[in-house]
Amino acid sequence: MTLDAEHDPFAVPGDGSTYRDRFAGPYDHRTLKGVGHNLPQEAPAAFARAVIDANRLL
Repeated sequence: MTLDAEHDPFAVPGDGSTYRDRFAGPYDHRTLKGVGHNLPQEAPAAFARAVIDANRLL
C-alpha cells in the first residue's frame, strides 16, 4: 500500500507506478484528495482505512 497526498508541497502525487516494482506481492496505491503532507493527521480515517486494507492484501 502506498499513499500520496493531493496537495503535498514536497512530492507530486502519482499513480503509484513509481513504487510498484518495490513490492513482490499484492499492491494498491491511493491518492488522498484534499490533504497535504501529513496524511495521518490531515486524513486520519482514510489513513486508518489504508492500513486496514493493506492487511487484507495479504
